[in-house]
Amino acid sequence: MALDVKQSDARRVTLPGGAELLIRQVRPDDKQLLTDGLRRLSPESRYRRFFRPLSELSERDLAYLTEIDHHDHEALAAIDPEGDHLVGVARYVRSAEPQLAEVSVVVGDPWQRNGVATVLLEHLVERARAAGVTHFAALLMDENTEALKLFEHRVPGRARARRSSSGHLELLIELPGPGELRDSTLARVLRATAHTAVVVNPYRVTREAIRRLRGE
Repeated sequence: MALDVKQSDARRVTLPGGAELLIRQVRPDDKQLLTDGLRRLSPESRYRRFFRPLSELSERDLAYLTEIDHHDHEALAAIDPEGDHLVGVARYVRSAEPQLAEVSVVVGDPWQRNGVATVLLEHLVERARAAGVTHFAALLMDENTEALKLFEHRVPGRARARRSSSGHLELLIELPGPGELRDSTLARVLRATAHTAVVVNPYRVTREAIRRLRGE
């Protein structure tokens, strides 16, 4: 049976360290959840996500991030079931090329390097493939030669760099098949973010993708 990209029940997952999370789609009534999640991010994590020292999301931003169609724009939240707190969000927004989507991942500081981003991406890839997406686009944070060499060293193989219509240098990454994420190019890109070669993906880029999708 094909996955229904517009409906998804919450799934309980166990991280490698034994902690449990709920993975579910972001809903319109999650605006306060995202607001509280932003407040718990460290200044460094906020800057990496938004490229500016943002302290609050506007009502318009929250509408962009929560009122979504779950087909061209999907977002999955990881929730700590013990405190009902937001742990992380993974999101894709389809581009003007139907098989390509901008991808973004943000994980709260106490949960970073615990496998949260990997679990979120596993579920996001499943839903993206069901919606007809075959490639994710990730932004190169630094366009100098050394950063490109660093990326090529850490992520050899099935990804290529190109200049986007908005002028950003981005990487096109083929989505892995079922059960293949952990050894895939996408997983290597995720690991490379810790070494500042790439960023997946600052909110200013994702927001522009959402606006293009909405025809604004």
